[in-house]
Amino acid sequence: MIFLVNLGRVIFAPLLGEFIAVFRIGEGTAGLIATLAWLGSALPRVPTGWLLTRVPRHRVILATGGVLTGASVFIASATSVAMVAVGALLMGLAAGAYFVAANPLVSELYPERVGWAIGIHGMTSQIAAAAAAPLVTLVLALFVDWRFVFAAIAVAAAAVTTLLFFVARSTTLPDAGSADRDVIAAIRSEWRAVLLGVVVVGTTGFLWQGLFNFYELYMITKGLSETTAKNLLTVIFAAGVPAFVVSGKLADTLPRVPYILAIITAFTACVLALTVSSGLVGIVALTAVIGYVLHSLFPAVDTYLLDTLPDESRASAYAWYSGGMMVIQATGSSAVGALREAGLAYDAIFTQLSLGLLVVAAGLLVLQRAGRLPQ
Repeated sequence: MIFLVNLGRVIFAPLLGEFIAVFRIGEGTAGLIATLAWLGSALPRVPTGWLLTRVPRHRVILATGGVLTGASVFIASATSVAMVAVGALLMGLAAGAYFVAANPLVSELYPERVGWAIGIHGMTSQIAAAAAAPLVTLVLALFVDWRFVFAAIAVAAAAVTTLLFFVARSTTLPDAGSADRDVIAAIRSEWRAVLLGVVVVGTTGFLWQGLFNFYELYMITKGLSETTAKNLLTVIFAAGVPAFVVSGKLADTLPRVPYILAIITAFTACVLALTVSSGLVGIVALTAVIGYVLHSLFPAVDTYLLDTLPDESRASAYAWYSGGMMVIQATGSSAVGALREAGLAYDAIFTQLSLGLLVVAAGLLVLQRAGRLPQ
């Protein structure tokens, strides 16, 4: 299920060029489509946290499968860019609700190995991200029409949702979150840890969203062919596959806040290096490193939060974190698209965004040294 819901979020990146050609839109509008998918992923997170105080986690997950199926069918039948945008928003809604329900459930299924379990779960999500560009390339080669991508997602989502329904009926599920019944009390008691997660993932994700959604077009401006540029998306996501497992295990053993800050700093340095790179070998190497470092952040932060938050507020507090960080990072694509249409070069855009993230990382490091961050 996580493979499909994440595929539904990232599938728009390798399709932006196709949307620009088919619907004759600009990069700003194309970026808005990607933003809507991620904004949709942000909107249901706090409401889902409230829903989880009344509905079992697995039932919410089943509902997200139904929404994903319907949204995929809607986009497959789209005749305008507005329909694609609405469908992107709906696919994002399914993904956002899924992550809020599924991540706490995974951590409760394996309470002795939270980092490992989150790593495996996240790795599967990342495999979907790595498969997005090759899947688009294959479908366009076989069927020409991009709509077949969403038709395939719809069929797979319907099948997996049905299978999950029968598996859940025959499984004894944990009740660790049974005392989690007040979303307001959760944020009041755990706001420091939640705020740290929002700042870290929100600001880093803002840069990441703008980078990966325009990566193909960015690489073309550096002189790479369209095929090579599209395949670099596969490289950047494939490099993140082992990062989830390795980083999950490291988060189980290392001091978590210093580890998280080290990841942010390394990611910023890599993006700055990319803006001044031009050779194919160097770009490919940096692409792989960026993919690995960036995707190390997500299991590290999830492990920090889910292993720290108490049973009586875990899902609710995690929902606040998820919603907050997604609202911030979701606007990264539309911001980069708007700056491009204003005439700025990609190198200049990503240099400025990286420097801004470096300021955030430096500020957090000062607070951590002063003992002001929740450890």
